Amino acid sequence: MKVVELTNVSRKDFPIYYRRHYSGIAVLELVNKTVNAALDFQIEHKPTGHVEVSITAMDHVDYPLVPLRKEIKRFIGTLDSDGKLPN
Repeated sequence: MKVVELTNVSRKDFPIYYRRHYSGIAVLELVNKTVNAALDFQIEHKPTGHVEVSITAMDHVDYPLVPLRKEIKRFIGTLDSDGKLPN
């Protein structure tokens, strides 16, 4: 399983400055097919300096959820640290 890219990423307005909400479509490369899954996620900056990524909603994908969500969170964290998410 591999996350190929996030498309149509848009930031939602949220009044708390240390929490950013986004929606987009994850392009996932599974064992023998490519799947698009719509998802909502948020990135929160903790007071300790830690950045927490959480997926709040995601389309059903016929693949085990735990490794799927872990890989998507890692991919989102990389995009955020590289500055590739919309402001």
